[in-house]
Amino acid sequence: MRDVDALVKRIRRIPKAEVCITSKRGAAVRLTRTALRKGCKLIVAAGGDGTVNEIVNALGEKNSGVRVGVIPLGTGNDFARTLRLPTDVDAAIDLLRAGKTRRVDLVRVTSDRVRYFVNVSAAGFSGLVDEKLTPKMKKTWGPLAYLRGAAAALPELRAYRTTLSLDNTESLRLSLYNVVIANGRYVAGGRLIAPEASVDDGLLDIVLIQKRSAAELALLAAQVALGNHLLSDAIVFRRAAKVTVNSRPVMCFNVDGELVGKGPAVFEVIPRALQFIVAAK
Repeated sequence: MRDVDALVKRIRRIPKAEVCITSKRGAAVRLTRTALRKGCKLIVAAGGDGTVNEIVNALGEKNSGVRVGVIPLGTGNDFARTLRLPTDVDAAIDLLRAGKTRRVDLVRVTSDRVRYFVNVSAAGFSGLVDEKLTPKMKKTWGPLAYLRGAAAALPELRAYRTTLSLDNTESLRLSLYNVVIANGRYVAGGRLIAPEASVDDGLLDIVLIQKRSAAELALLAAQVALGNHLLSDAIVFRRAAKVTVNSRPVMCFNVDGELVGKGPAVFEVIPRALQFIVAAK
């Protein structure tokens, strides 16, 4: 357990910092909107991918002048890993004080409601895993919670008859276990799901896991662990700025690790819409 008081004291090294503690889901959205009304131009997520996602959803498409900082304190910290941010608190605070920024693509996903994300959205088997993940499991198991969630969801593994439209120029009809729509590179606490993704190229990396035997899936899992799964014939890989996904049965979607809704879903890139504080190259 982290010493919250000591952590807050260290964060207050940031000039004019106002520190707010979140106690439940959705609190970071409310606090960010309050900060925006006050005219704040720097919002810092001291947490994980879920906290970053709440701040991104509070910012939306109309706050491109606001800078976003991250102190990675979560279970996965996958977007921070994509941005190559340090996990050491003091080093992360030093970056915030330096203030170098990078423009990052924002992704809007419209399903049964509209949400935004900056890292990864996944549906199918990944959605089942997120349904199994509880706050208690994350707290108890840390990064291993994702493996525990996968084990709990495995008996419900099924294929989805899926139609995808890419930039309104290509249509795919496939039997899939999983659909991954990636802006960042990592998921599940460091799994390199989209090895070639860039957060500022205006494109989504689309990783489709096709229906295969248990033995082939085990091999694919090993390839994912090594980051060379895009070479597998079980994978269909595409890039597009807009993706529409329809499936039967209906997939459960998550964005940046948080379960948000069900398809059909439309994903659209809003190029370089947000500013994140990063390390100097």
